[in-house]
Amino acid sequence: MRVETTGRSLPSACPRNAPYPEPVRTDERIERSRLLYERALFQGDRAALVAAGRELDAVEADLTLARGRLIHGRFLEQRTADPDKAVEDLRELALFDRAVRLYQALGDLRGEAEALFWVGCCHQVVRRDNAAAVPALDRSLELATQAGDTATMSEALRHLGIAEHAAGRLDAARERLEESTRLRREAGSLPGVASNLVGLIYVAHGQGRHDDARVLAEEARAIAEAAGAHTIMRQVEEAATQATPDKQATHDNTQD
Repeated sequence: MRVETTGRSLPSACPRNAPYPEPVRTDERIERSRLLYERALFQGDRAALVAAGRELDAVEADLTLARGRLIHGRFLEQRTADPDKAVEDLRELALFDRAVRLYQALGDLRGEAEALFWVGCCHQVVRRDNAAAVPALDRSLELATQAGDTATMSEALRHLGIAEHAAGRLDAARERLEESTRLRREAGSLPGVASNLVGLIYVAHGQGRHDDARVLAEEARAIAEAAGAHTIMRQVEEAATQATPDKQATHDNTQD
């Protein structure tokens, strides 16, 4: 497998029997910036330096977003291992905010939408502050829709659904989660579908639709098992056992 470097995003998953992508020595945008520098140096093309700077700004934006994502992943890992020791790394939000500004300056709507999603996700998952998360998630959804980025749309919708659930607005939560699930089904993101179904199990129980909740749990279980998504399997079982008519706790399966 060869990782493409011409686009802004790398693949989100590796094929079976290839747990890690092959290393790429040089991003093509860095190479283009070098060629543009040489054009400016040897041909006196002043505009080439501006173009070279934009190439590097795009690289920096992607790298900044990726570093923030890794910090978020470490937080989730620590929360799973020992919730009491899971503390915020202040670099995370700063990196996501920096990525937003870089993408804005580049006029990259798709990148700005993704970075705004992660700003909202950090507020919601790490800081447990839905009031701060929702505006960023709403803006992320708006820009992702304009850019036709259904992956980011599904993520923003999912987390907006979680915020609606936390606020007790179950109809709105169901609508957001179902729309996110539809987009994930269309994209073939089966683990993502199963993850959303976990939220919908809690919503169904909260609305008294217990038969629907059992059907959702069966589907989520089957999808997660087929995908080898062990973390989601545990969430499905927890939802199936805890979200009963006498246990109406809001779910917290925010693994993004």
